[in-house]
Amino acid sequence: MGGRVNFDARAVLRKWPSLRNERSAGALDPYLIMDHSLGECLQQFMAKPISVRHLYEIHIVPKPPFAKAVLPEGLILEFARLRGLDS
Repeated sequence: MGGRVNFDARAVLRKWPSLRNERSAGALDPYLIMDHSLGECLQQFMAKPISVRHLYEIHIVPKPPFAKAVLPEGLILEFARLRGLDS
C-alpha cells in the first residue's frame, strides 16, 4: 500500500438483504447500517461473524488509487489488520 490510510475518512457500511446467510435473489441494493468513519465501519465489519461478512460492504468516496467505491473484502481485512482489528 503506497500511502497512508485515512481511517477518519467518511465511509458507509451496508448489508445485503439475506435469507439463510445468502443474498436474497430479488435484492437490488444493500441497505445502510452506518454512515461514519472508515475506522468505525471497519470495527463494525470485523465484529460480524466471519460466516456472514460476505453480506456486508464498505463504501468509500473513491480516490486514486481506488477506482471503485466498494472496498473488496481482502482490502477491508488488510485495513482491519492495520488498525489492529484482526479476527
